[in-house]
Amino acid sequence: MKTISTHESASLAFDQATPALASPAAARLALGAAVLFLVLLAALLVLQPEIDPNWRFISEHALGRHGWMMSLAFLSLAASGVATALTLWPQVRLGGRIGIGFLLVGALGLTLAGIFTTDPITTPMDAQSTSSQLHGLGALLGDGVAIGAIFITGSLLRNKSWRSARGWMIGALALVWFAYIWIILSMPADGNFGPDVPIGWPSRLYLVSYCLWFIVTAWQALRLRRQPA
Repeated sequence: MKTISTHESASLAFDQATPALASPAAARLALGAAVLFLVLLAALLVLQPEIDPNWRFISEHALGRHGWMMSLAFLSLAASGVATALTLWPQVRLGGRIGIGFLLVGALGLTLAGIFTTDPITTPMDAQSTSSQLHGLGALLGDGVAIGAIFITGSLLRNKSWRSARGWMIGALALVWFAYIWIILSMPADGNFGPDVPIGWPSRLYLVSYCLWFIVTAWQALRLRRQPA
């Protein structure tokens, strides 16, 4: 007769279980903060026609009269990331918790991006302000969300309770990496940005895809909580 090892038993138990949410409030915050980011970005596209979305980075919305809205949007997205981490922590195993570590690094990066304003895209690298350099560091750390999403999605999909959201989760993750690759392919070889370098929409889609991934995971977590035990 075949015996089942302790590791296999634990894996099977996790596969069949529906771990409790750490806090439904965290899931709602993740959802609401991500939606707020989308609303603020949409408003800025209307309020700041001078920021051409075809070639100006999303961060440049923080420049000018309505700049506070972009700063708030970055901080809102960071809050969504932290709330997502709190929501998903009890739902994942080791690989997913490594992903949550990356997610928190990404949230730190988004916080820096919200606190420190970038310079205009045409500013030479050797003339960048300290604020812009710190903003750039935040953007680099922000990529932790994209990395963490891989680990977390893989871990969640090994949990039987999450498989009903498989298509949405994989789709949102694919959009994150599509946008990231689009940014890389849009970068100028000589490092000089201008109207002939269409980097604007990829940078916006990248952060919008973060929102969608946060929304999908938070929504599914709330759905699981509503299901009878």
